Amino acid sequence: MKCPGQDSRYWKPGAIFETECPECKKPVEFFKDDTMRKCGHCGHRFVNPNMDFGCAAYCKFADQCLGELPPELLAQRQELMKDRIAVEMKKYFRQDFKRIGHATRVARHAEAIAGREGGDMAVILAAAYLHDIGIPEAEKKHGSSAARYQEEEGPRVARQIMEDVGAADAMIDEVCDIIGHHHHPRENETLNFRVLYDADLIANLEDSAKSKEPDKAHMEKVISRQFLTQAGQKRAKEIFLN
Repeated sequence: MKCPGQDSRYWKPGAIFETECPECKKPVEFFKDDTMRKCGHCGHRFVNPNMDFGCAAYCKFADQCLGELPPELLAQRQELMKDRIAVEMKKYFRQDFKRIGHATRVARHAEAIAGREGGDMAVILAAAYLHDIGIPEAEKKHGSSAARYQEEEGPRVARQIMEDVGAADAMIDEVCDIIGHHHHPRENETLNFRVLYDADLIANLEDSAKSKEPDKAHMEKVISRQFLTQAGQKRAKEIFLN
């Protein structure tokens, strides 16, 4: 079945229109369902200015429905995916505001670290929001939220959430892999994992500091030895030593 919004039988007047090329200012004809057109005068390709991408911003079948998606929409898609995963995380934890707050802080630290280190921000933030998503199932099945149980139960829950919001398969696989060992770094870790690990470590140190004033010498030792990125180490120093 073709999406009604893209089926010409449902089109109204104005579905075929002209717009000005942003480069040469010559008129370019667009059909309503064109995602991009090339100017016949100067050859510049640009996005349909009147197109409401709607579900294409998150639907993983958008490429099949609309054809090749423009870079502008792909960037919007990544941003929207992050927000949808954050919402689903909050819905899953329900009234557990402690874990919602922890996940949100990990995401904030991860975004700051990735801003300095690099990495795939969409993967990093999805992993940040979902890294502890296995805790409720761990407590239900094993009576414990120990790290190994979180890692055992988390990927299945995270995969379902990400499939429901339309994340790409490659993204789902990488996020689930990170969640499945997020407390236990391997010998040669990806940058995405290292950013998430450091962000989670900072948030955990913050949680510990709420109940007990941290010893400065001990904190200096932790920061110098346990962080996996320079940006994570620098952020930890800014928070705990300055």
